[in-house]
Amino acid sequence: MSDAASRLWNLLGHLRSFTGSESPVGYEHSNHLHNLSPTFFLERAAAIEPDAKAIHHVTANGKTLTRSYADFAQRARGLAYYLVKHRLKRVGILATNTPAFLESIFGIIAAGGVVVPVNYRLKPDDVTYIFDFAQVDSIIVDAEYLSLLDDFRKSHPNVRLVVDLVRMAPRLARKDTEIKEGPECGEFDQAVLEGLDYEQAQSAKGWDALPKPTSEDDMLAIPFTSGTTSRPKGCVYTHRGAYLAAVANVVESGLSYHKDRCRYLWTLPMFHAMGWTFPWSVTAVRGTHYCLRKIDYPLIWKLLKEEKITHFNAAPTVNTLLCAAKEAERLSEPVRVTVAASPPTAHLFRQMSELNLQPVHVYGLTETYGPITKGYHLPIWEEVSEQERFARMARQGHGFLTSLPIRVIKPDQPEGVLIDVAKDGKEVGEIVFSGNICAKGYYKDPEATRKLFEGGVLHSGDLAVWHPDGSAQIQDRSKDIIISGGENISSVALESMLVQHPDVLEAGVIAVPDEQWGETPKAYLTVKEGRTLEPQAMIQWAKSQSAISKFMVPREVEVVDELPKTSTGKIQKNVLREWAKQGKKSA
Repeated sequence: MSDAASRLWNLLGHLRSFTGSESPVGYEHSNHLHNLSPTFFLERAAAIEPDAKAIHHVTANGKTLTRSYADFAQRARGLAYYLVKHRLKRVGILATNTPAFLESIFGIIAAGGVVVPVNYRLKPDDVTYIFDFAQVDSIIVDAEYLSLLDDFRKSHPNVRLVVDLVRMAPRLARKDTEIKEGPECGEFDQAVLEGLDYEQAQSAKGWDALPKPTSEDDMLAIPFTSGTTSRPKGCVYTHRGAYLAAVANVVESGLSYHKDRCRYLWTLPMFHAMGWTFPWSVTAVRGTHYCLRKIDYPLIWKLLKEEKITHFNAAPTVNTLLCAAKEAERLSEPVRVTVAASPPTAHLFRQMSELNLQPVHVYGLTETYGPITKGYHLPIWEEVSEQERFARMARQGHGFLTSLPIRVIKPDQPEGVLIDVAKDGKEVGEIVFSGNICAKGYYKDPEATRKLFEGGVLHSGDLAVWHPDGSAQIQDRSKDIIISGGENISSVALESMLVQHPDVLEAGVIAVPDEQWGETPKAYLTVKEGRTLEPQAMIQWAKSQSAISKFMVPREVEVVDELPKTSTGKIQKNVLREWAKQGKKSA
C-alpha cells in the first residue's frame, strides 16, 4: 500500500497558508500540534525514571535478567542506529516474548522502519510467505526458531539475519543483571553495540538525531491475521493509530492506577496485533514488563504470587487452564486480567473472580490494533444477581475511549447500506467499527481493503445482538451459526452452557449435517484433570439438568484430549469441521 497520498497531504499542511474561517490570523503554523508516535513513550520513561525496573525475564536456563529503563532505552536506541547505519527499513521479528522482541519494537520504529512480527508457531511455508510478501530486508530471530527460516534463506540470501541468544554483552550489562552463559555476546547484542558506536562516531544527539515520521499516518507495523482459512493478511498500522490504541489501553485496563507501578506479565504473544499495543502502553506508565518465553502455568502462578503481578492479558482458554492448574489459589491482591480473543463465558469469569483475577473484558480484531470495545462495569451491576452480573460482564460492551461508538447493523443489505438493528438484545446483526483505532487497510491488497471498509465502516464478520443499554454481545462468527430446523443456534452460547458441567474444562461446537434438521450441533469437549465423562451422560445432562433449550442439545459429543487452537487461543472451528468429516478425534 502506498503512503503517497498521506505524504502529499502532510506536505500541503506545511505549505498552505490558512486564512478566513480555516484558521485565525496568527495560527498559520502548527505549533500546537506534533506527530503522534508511540516510540516516544520509551524516551520519556527513561528520562523520568531511568533506574526504574523496566524488564524482568527468566531465561531458558532459569536465570533472572532485569533491565532498567535507562538500559531498555539505550539498547533500543543502539538497535535503531544499527538499522540506520545499514539502511534497513522493513524488519521482521521471529521470537517469543523476550526482551529482544520488546527492544526491537522500539528500535525499529525509532529508526524510521516498519515492524513485521510473525507467529513462530506457523509452518515454514507460511513464515516464508509473510516475510516475502511484506518485503523485509532484515529479520531479528530468536535462535530457537532459526530453522523456520531455512526455506526463506534459500530464496532470499540477501536478507540480513540478526540472531538473538538472550545473552548480554559485558558493555551492556550491569553487575546485577549480567547473564554468564555461552558465547560472550550474541549477534543481537553485537548489533546494539555497533549501533551505539555508530551513534558516537556520528556525534549524533541520541533520540533527536533518529528519523521522525513525516506523518503520523505513516505505516509503523504490518501484523498479520491468523489466516486459518486462507493466506494471512497484513494489517497496516500507523503511528497515530498505535499511539491512540496504546493510550486507550492504559485507561481501559487500568495500567496507571497503582501507587507504585504496574507489573505486567507477558502471557499474550507480542507478535499478535503488536501485543495489542501493550508494549507501548506499559512503557507509557513506566511499568515493569515481565517477559515470558512460553506459557508455563506453574511459573505464571509463581510470578503472580512472588512478584505481585498486577496485570496480564490472556485469551479465555489460557485463563481456563490457569484456573484449573493445581497451583491455583486465591491471591491476596487483585490482578486485572484483560480477556479477549474468543467470547468468554460467565462461568469462567466467576471462576477467575474467586481467585481474585479480576476480568477486564475487551473485544477486537487484528484489524483494530487488538481491543476496541470493553464491557464497562456499571453501578447497576451491583443491584442484580451474581449470575446476571457475570452474564453482563461477558458482553463485548461499548466502543473504546479513543474510538467512535460501535454499531450493530443488519446483515444481507445492498453494498454500502448500513441499517442498525434494534437495541433489544434479540435482533442479530454484524458489529462494525470506525474511528482512530481501525487499521489503515490491508497491505498490498486494495480489493480486500475495499471489502473491509464497505459503506465506510470496518466490518468485523462477527454477529451480535445490541442490548438496550448500548452494549453488544457476540453470538457467533457468521460462518459458525448453526441453523437446525429453521432455528439459529449460536455455537458461542451453547459452548458457554456446556462448560457449566462440573467435569467439563473446555467446549468447541460446530454444525454437522443432519437428514431431518439440515444440520445439528456437535460438541467436542475436554475434561478437567482427574475427571472422566461419558458422551451419552453429557447429552443426558444437557437435556435434563442444564438450561440448554431442547433444539440446542448436541446430538453428538466427543471427549478429546485437547482442542485445536490458534496462537491466540481461539478454537479452530475449521479443524473441528475437518475432524467431523473424517471421523477423527484429533489431527
